[in-house]
Amino acid sequence: MAEYPEDLRYSIDHEWVRPGNEMVVRVGITEYAAEQLGDIVYVQLPEVGESLEAGDACGELESTKSTSDLMAPVSGVVTAVNQTVADAPENINADAFGDGWLFEMEIESAEELDELMDADAYSEHVDS
Repeated sequence: MAEYPEDLRYSIDHEWVRPGNEMVVRVGITEYAAEQLGDIVYVQLPEVGESLEAGDACGELESTKSTSDLMAPVSGVVTAVNQTVADAPENINADAFGDGWLFEMEIESAEELDELMDADAYSEHVDS
């Protein structure tokens, strides 16, 4: 069984959210999602300043196998994107929970984080 960091929250769409300072969170995709996609060759990230609602498609991940929408796990405004990943998408496969992060956003409500899964629930979700 894969290990999922305990400090993260997880969406049903396989994005992770790392709570940060105040209301700013970091978002990425899980190792499980990266493995399912295969080698990621192109990433389209949301624009800084873009306002997103939880569940919105906000970008794309293209791999050697398929193209998948990137979904916003929570609502808020994009405050930063990981340009390194845009230039070198393979970082997502190499370190999905670290250097492979995708974007940061200032969230509207910390309560939305409580609606996401914890590591145990996410592990059950992908193993079922």
